Amino acid sequence: MIAAAGENNELGLENALVWHLPDDFKRFKQLTTGHHIIMGRKTFESFPKPLPNRTHIVITRNPNYQYPGVLVTSSLQEALDLAADDPEIFIIGGGEIYSLGLEVANKIELTRVHGEFDADTYFPAIDESDWTLTNSVYHSRDERHDYAFTYETWLKK
Repeated sequence: MIAAAGENNELGLENALVWHLPDDFKRFKQLTTGHHIIMGRKTFESFPKPLPNRTHIVITRNPNYQYPGVLVTSSLQEALDLAADDPEIFIIGGGEIYSLGLEVANKIELTRVHGEFDADTYFPAIDESDWTLTNSVYHSRDERHDYAFTYETWLKK
């Protein structure tokens, strides 16, 4: 899974991120390019267009939903089956999909944004009895980033 979340696990408000972190966008692009990205319909619809050089799999309850060039499914398991040939599949949100993904993921690339935000969507709490923090890289606030943040890599025990 890959996500950016505030100190209280905030993900977004009204289907949008509540921060702008250009270096985090670059990291997201670097990690996910060439891979399958699995997301819920609302997350997909928050993009201006599909992200280049990635295979999009959208999970939705709407059996008639379709979008050109996008794989559509009704469950996380079906999405994982569609991406089975990819050695590194990324679950990219939103909150409901992350909660489902926490059960099947073996790695979380989390950008912890150091701030508290108004939000209506949250990342699930990481249970440290199930996960180990294996890498942590701090990025301070600067002229391009209104918030400090830390890249965290968590591996399932």
